[in-house]
Amino acid sequence: MEIPPSGDTPPTPLFETAHRDFRDDPPKGDSPLQKKSPKLCGSNYPLSIAFIVVNEFCERFSYYGMRAVLTLYFLSFFHWDENLSTAVYHAFSALCYFTPVIGAIMADSWLGKYKTIIYLSIVYVVGHLIKSVGAIPSLGNQAVHVVLSMVGLFLIALGTGGIKPCVSAFGGDQFEEEHASERSKFFSIFYLSINAGSLISTFVTPVLRGDVKCFGEDCYALAFGVPAALMVLALVVFIAGSGLYRKTPPQGNVLLEVCKCISFAIKNRLKNRSREIPKRDHWLDWASEKYSKQLIGEVKMVTRVLFLFIPLPMFWALFDQQGIYVLQPDQMQFLNPLLILVFIPIFDLGLYPLINMCKLNFTPIRKMATGMILAGLAFGLAAVIEVKINETDMPRLVPKESLIRVLNLAENPVQVTIQDKDLFQQPVESFQNPAEYSKLILNGEQQSLHFTLQHQGLTLAFNYTVKEKSVYSLIVFEAEGSLSSRLITDLEAKPENGLAAVRFINGLSQDVNLTIDSKRFIAVQKNYSASEYSLLERDIYNNGKCITETGEFPLELGLLDFGASYTVVITNVSGGTVETWKSEDIKANNVHMAWQLPQYLLISAGEVMFSITGLAFSYSQSPASMKSVLQAGWLLTVAVGNTFVLIVAEAAPMAQWAEFVLFTVLLFAVCIIFSIMGYFYVSVDPEDLEEKEEKRETSSRGNMIGLVTQKTKL
Repeated sequence: MEIPPSGDTPPTPLFETAHRDFRDDPPKGDSPLQKKSPKLCGSNYPLSIAFIVVNEFCERFSYYGMRAVLTLYFLSFFHWDENLSTAVYHAFSALCYFTPVIGAIMADSWLGKYKTIIYLSIVYVVGHLIKSVGAIPSLGNQAVHVVLSMVGLFLIALGTGGIKPCVSAFGGDQFEEEHASERSKFFSIFYLSINAGSLISTFVTPVLRGDVKCFGEDCYALAFGVPAALMVLALVVFIAGSGLYRKTPPQGNVLLEVCKCISFAIKNRLKNRSREIPKRDHWLDWASEKYSKQLIGEVKMVTRVLFLFIPLPMFWALFDQQGIYVLQPDQMQFLNPLLILVFIPIFDLGLYPLINMCKLNFTPIRKMATGMILAGLAFGLAAVIEVKINETDMPRLVPKESLIRVLNLAENPVQVTIQDKDLFQQPVESFQNPAEYSKLILNGEQQSLHFTLQHQGLTLAFNYTVKEKSVYSLIVFEAEGSLSSRLITDLEAKPENGLAAVRFINGLSQDVNLTIDSKRFIAVQKNYSASEYSLLERDIYNNGKCITETGEFPLELGLLDFGASYTVVITNVSGGTVETWKSEDIKANNVHMAWQLPQYLLISAGEVMFSITGLAFSYSQSPASMKSVLQAGWLLTVAVGNTFVLIVAEAAPMAQWAEFVLFTVLLFAVCIIFSIMGYFYVSVDPEDLEEKEEKRETSSRGNMIGLVTQKTKL
C-alpha cells in the first residue's frame, strides 16, 4: 500500500476503523457484575452475603410466622369451616410458588435483581400491614376483615414469591467465578437461614397469638404485626448493604427474546423439512439465521435444564404430604427445620468431603437422585406405620351397615335386645367398659329399630331410627326413678393429625359449664345430655373446671392420648370434687413416637440433598442474563408438585397409607427417569460459553479485517 506524502491527511482505511471499534469495546471487567466486594474475615466469602443471609432469615421468619397461625385465624376469627380454611390456605401457598415467575421476569428483563427485591419487598410489607389491620376485631364487620385479609394475602404472595428467585440468584452473583466452591456452600448457608427463620417463628408467633390478649381475645393483630415488623427489618438490612453489592444490569426483555428464538427455530425447522437440506446438530440451531449464537447457546442451556426439571415436581408432591399424623402439627413444624439446621453442616463439612476423599464422583444430579430415594424410603416407612396405626381405627363401613354399643350408666345390669338382631347376648354391667362396637345390618339407607331393655324385672321398649354408615352409642340411665335411654352418634373414624377427641355426658340434674383448659369452654345441659366432640392435642388435662349452680369444682381428665376418642360422664358432685367416669371410644394409636423419628431423619436428609443441591444447580447452569428465570423454574416445580397433590386428593380420595404407597412408587419411578436423563446431561459452565462466543467473535472480526486489507491493496 502506498504511503501518503508528508503533511497530507491520509484517508482512514476501513480495516483501521474496524480495528478501532474492536479495540474500544468495553472490557468485561467494566460490568457492574465484576465489582469486588470486601471479604468476610479474610475468607473468599464477600461481605455482601451477610446482608443477604440476614435479609433472608428475617423474610422467612416473617412468612412462616404469619403462616403458622393462618389456618387457625380462618377457623376462629372468620369462623370458616375446616374445608374452606384448608382450601384458602393451600391456594395461598400455591400462589406463593407461582408468582416467582413474575419476579424473575422483572429482574432479568426490566429492573434487575436489586431493584426487584426492593420494590417487591415494599409490596410484601404493605401486604403484611393490611393483613394485620384486617385482624383488628373492632375495625368494621366480617366482610371488611375478609376483604382486607385476602388483599393482604395476595400482596404477600406477590411479594414473597416475587423475591424468591431473585434473592438466591443475587446472592450467587456476589461471588467471582474462581470462588465457585464457596458459592456452592453459600446456598447451604442460605437454606440454613430459611430454616432458622422458620424454626424460631414456629415458637414465637403462636405465643403472641395465644398468650397475649388484645381487644378481649386472641391477639391475631399482634401475631401478624410482628412478622410485618420483621419484613421491614429485612428490607432495611438489604438496603444497608447496597454499597457492597455486585449488581447485574438487566439484559432487556430476555424472556421474550427466548420465546421468539424458540418459536423461530421451530418455524424454520418446519419450513425446511426437505432431505436435501443439511441437518443441524440441535433443533435450536435453526434459529441461527436470525439470532446470535450466544443467545442460541444460552437458550440451549436453559431448555436442557428445564427439561431435566420435568420429573422433579413428584418430589415436592411427596414432600407436601407431611407424612406423619401421630406427632402434633406444631411438633411437625418444629422437627423438620431443626433437623435441617443439624444436617446442613454435617453434610457440607463431613459427608460430602468424605465422599470426595473416596474419589467418588458425587455430582449434583446424583445428590438430587439420592435425595429422592431417601424421601421415597421415608414415605414407604410412613405407609407401614400408618397401616399399624389403622389397626386401632374404626372398621370401614359399607352401605346398609352401622355400628352400635351400649353404655350402661344405671346402677344395675341391663339386658339389651334389638328386634331381629342377634346382639348383646350378655347383660351389660353398670359402668362396664364398653366392648367393641357391634355391627348392625340394615334393610336400607335407614331403618327404625325396636329396642327392649330388661332391668330388675321390668321391661321397657324404645324405637330409634338408625342410618347406614353411622356409629352409635345407646346410653341407658335412670331418670326420676325409671329407666330411660338415648341414642347418640359417635365418631366414625380416628381424629386426624394425631389429635384426641373428647365429649361429655352430664349425669347431673343441673346444667354445667366446663373448662378443659384456658381456651375451651363447653356447656352441657342436664339429665344425660351429650356435648359435641372437642379436638385437643395430646396432653394431661388436670386443670379443668366444672361450674354448676352450687359452685365451681376442679375437673381432672387425665391423659388424652394420640388418635383416641373419649366419652366422659359427669356422675356426681360431692365433697368439693367432681366424680367422672371416662371410657375410650376409639383406642389410642399403639405406635410409639420413636418410630416416627426415622421418617423425619430420612425426609430431612433427602430435602438437604435435593433442595439445596437443586438451588445451586439451577444457578450454576443458567447464563448470567437468565439466573432469576431459571431459579423461578426451580420454584415452579414446587408449585406443580403441590397442585398435583390437591388434584389427586380431590379426584381419587383414598386411604392415607394407600396414598403414601402411591406417591412412593411414583417417586421411585420418577427417580429412575431422572437418573437416566441426568446420565445423558452434560454440565455446561456459562462462563465457558461466553468465552467461546468471544473467541468466535474475535476470529470473525479478524477475518473481516483481512478481507478489508486485501480490498485496499486492490
